[in-house]
Amino acid sequence: MAKIIMYPGEARKDAVDWKAVQGQHITAVNRNILVLGSGGREHALAWKLAQSEGAHVFIAPGNAGTAQVGSNVNIKLSDFESIKEFCLNQNINLVVVGPEQPLVDGIVDFFKNDEALKAVRIIGPDKCGAQLEGSKAFAKDFMEKYGVPTAKCFKVNKDNLNEGYKFLESVNAPYVLKADGLAAGKGVLIINDLQEAKDELGKMLDGKFGAASTTVVIEEFLKGIEVSVFVLTDGEHYVLLPEAKDYKRIGDGDQGLNTGGMGAVSPVPFCTPDFLSRVEERIVKPTLKGLKAEGIDYKGFIFLGLMNDGGNPYVIEYNVRMGDPETEAVMTRIEGDFADLLMACADGRLNEVHYAKSDKTAVTVMMVSGGYPEAYKKGMIMSGLDNLKDVVAFHAGTAFDANKAVVTAGGRVIAVTAHGNSIEEARDIAYREVEKIHFEGANYRHDIGLDLMKMQ
Repeated sequence: MAKIIMYPGEARKDAVDWKAVQGQHITAVNRNILVLGSGGREHALAWKLAQSEGAHVFIAPGNAGTAQVGSNVNIKLSDFESIKEFCLNQNINLVVVGPEQPLVDGIVDFFKNDEALKAVRIIGPDKCGAQLEGSKAFAKDFMEKYGVPTAKCFKVNKDNLNEGYKFLESVNAPYVLKADGLAAGKGVLIINDLQEAKDELGKMLDGKFGAASTTVVIEEFLKGIEVSVFVLTDGEHYVLLPEAKDYKRIGDGDQGLNTGGMGAVSPVPFCTPDFLSRVEERIVKPTLKGLKAEGIDYKGFIFLGLMNDGGNPYVIEYNVRMGDPETEAVMTRIEGDFADLLMACADGRLNEVHYAKSDKTAVTVMMVSGGYPEAYKKGMIMSGLDNLKDVVAFHAGTAFDANKAVVTAGGRVIAVTAHGNSIEEARDIAYREVEKIHFEGANYRHDIGLDLMKMQ
């Protein structure tokens, strides 16, 4: 029976100055792993990988929480050359790319085209494959070409704006507007009023989301319940990781502004074996067939943002990495050696590795800074973290101050994850422990999982 494992080992309070340790290869372990990123997703990945046999985990750049499960490394995600040097000097065996931006920028291509790095395994798609997330228009064209069910859409730029207005008039409210490129999770608008939708379309094309909204995808609104399904593929074989439901709005009852995610639950009651079988046949297999037909080298995660419409899944969006805060729930339900699974993925032998998941329910509650998702303060001292029981607190936006105290360093601050035999039990534990954590302006939703309890 799987259980939540608290942070292993003694906390490492300072980031590694990697240039000062060049040549000091780690020989005490046989697997040196580099996780790229600094959020809750990366903390969860590092936490799980640190449990693998013989693993030493580095996180670049990491946060106050990742310093407790591995060694933080002060390298920018955009600095591919420094990442290369670190990998070579520390004998890194496996690189796990957390966020989407390095993938869209071509870090996998950088590794595969560099002779010195070819022996380093890296989890993630190449630049072409990363367009599934990097370009909404590319993703919609891909889905249409390979028969993946999704919402009807129209792609708009300044040259065909009037046609975009006509498309809006042809569909029913609410109206969905998506910036084509990456917009830090803020490039999607759902609007009930037609005139407002037209006005916002114009603003987006005028640069509301910068270069990301030079092209806008207008979509027909899909009705149903959303769910996140995660696929790990080596290009030929795949496994379905535990699914999760994300809660995007800032307020209880799904009220208020969209956020990067206020909590998650895994598993999801309506994701029955029959539903997941439909996901595989309707979406996963056609997607992998399409990637192969396009000559795309894809070894990594595919995040399927799905709508369950009467038992039939439709794709809302592809992401080319794990979700956040879903990962903070999902990682706690994966059993066995996660590094083995990822290495098998990178080597094209995913079919040879046993994969299992816990039958426990995970509930994640995200604590955020006051004012988030709009303006918020940083540097608020956090307390209560040492008093937590029966949960894992994944740091999303934290840092150390000059006195080595943990302080807030982002909008989404910390994700508290609990396990239980039911959603209700996991919720009770998670919220009990959330109440122990204090920082100025702390805010969180109180209803994570309540809607799903009605389905159990």
